[in-house]
Amino acid sequence: MSAGIKNVDFHCQSNNTAHHTDEITTKQLIVRRGQSFVLTLELTRPFNAYDPLTLTVETGPSPSERCGTRSEFGNPSPMYTSDVKAIWKYKIDQHANLQRGIVTLCVTPPVDAPVGKYSLSATVDCESNTLGTLVVLFNPWCSDDWVYLPDERERQEYVMNEDGYIWKGTSDGICSSPWIFGQFEEDMVDICLKMLDVNPKYLRDPAADVSARCNPIYVSRVVSAMINSNGDHGVLEGRWNEPYSDGIPPTHWNGSVKILRIWYGSYCKGVKYGQCWVFAGVMCTVMRFLGIPCRVVTNFQSAHDTNNSLTIDEFYDEHGLTSKTGADSVWNFHVWVEGWMKRPDLMKGDSYDGWQVLDPTPQEKSEGVFCCGPAPVKAICQGEANLKYDVPFVFAEVNADIVRWMVSRKMHSDTRTVGKYISTKAVGYTNARNDITDSYKPREGSANERAVFRRALNRVNSGDGQGDESREEPLKVEMKFKQVKSDVL
Repeated sequence: MSAGIKNVDFHCQSNNTAHHTDEITTKQLIVRRGQSFVLTLELTRPFNAYDPLTLTVETGPSPSERCGTRSEFGNPSPMYTSDVKAIWKYKIDQHANLQRGIVTLCVTPPVDAPVGKYSLSATVDCESNTLGTLVVLFNPWCSDDWVYLPDERERQEYVMNEDGYIWKGTSDGICSSPWIFGQFEEDMVDICLKMLDVNPKYLRDPAADVSARCNPIYVSRVVSAMINSNGDHGVLEGRWNEPYSDGIPPTHWNGSVKILRIWYGSYCKGVKYGQCWVFAGVMCTVMRFLGIPCRVVTNFQSAHDTNNSLTIDEFYDEHGLTSKTGADSVWNFHVWVEGWMKRPDLMKGDSYDGWQVLDPTPQEKSEGVFCCGPAPVKAICQGEANLKYDVPFVFAEVNADIVRWMVSRKMHSDTRTVGKYISTKAVGYTNARNDITDSYKPREGSANERAVFRRALNRVNSGDGQGDESREEPLKVEMKFKQVKSDVL
């Protein structure tokens, strides 16, 4: 410290406890945006409340007030232009002992601050002093944060719970497997922030990427891409068939921490191997660490529609044998995550706020990248397939029709098979399964469900969300086919 400041106290224990980050560590200051924390400066002289004292926070390689990655605040109060983002503030705490030079400040990171690691400095008597670093996370306890989750029991489950269950098996035989998320292991700070710093968007434009980390929509999309190693320095390499001899079989993992540590320790080389539940479990860990409420979701009889048709096409010859194999498929189960956030980017008020589907398993590219979402669950349920991001793909996973063709003549449309028992862990210290199928689609076979399907199809085909939703369904011929596919994605 300089002649102006003798000592600084970050009050890591009490601050981290107040910000629900003490389970990570009490040795480093980790706070949530939109919520104040206490900082005490011990000066070499008595201090007057009107004396100049300026704090400066910076994050990223090119900190800028216009990008929201730098903020200078205090007394005298800076003059901000209209394009300045993420303005921090402080006030002198009533417990300060100014006559003894003990200046206790209540510092508030703005609710739109980018998440990440910040440097903090103070200017006293025209001399700048480096105070240290702090980490800022999203804040589901703050009503102004886009990730605000009002129910405390749900916050405890979807942010704070380090253990959970993932459902696998078949729609006729659902079973649960425990999964250790471990988001509050101390090294998760460096690991999760490293993930953000090696993503391709950061490598192309670091300043823009760090600035965009104020937005959970952007951050969750980045994380979705970074959990798989396709086309970037992502965490997991997928493999759906043996051999696994040069890695670890997907079925052997029971938690995220070891995977993330191997990735971090190998200088961001993809860990071998993952499948859908492993990708989802690891993503849930990172999301919960960052402060975005997250849960793992399993969809049984999950469709993979490769051409945006909202149908799974199966082809047979005149003898009932498969005559050609299309790229579409139906899997016994598939696992993704949901993240909780507002969606003001959709310009629909708060209509599509809440749970958003995010899928880190590399299936199809989204805007040129192997990621998926965030897709509003409400939009999926309503068939609003023209909304960002990847709503048609997820809609097909839970509500595609299976269309069976004899050579080129349609034989039958199966409207009921896809999307069963969509499951996540129930809130609380339990291994109970919570069936959330109704949040994804109306009751299977109902008139409303068929209307939603037609709406989604019209949105996809028209591209502008306009279309005739009153068109009658084609005549169906009821036939029974036994599915023998046993793979999962």
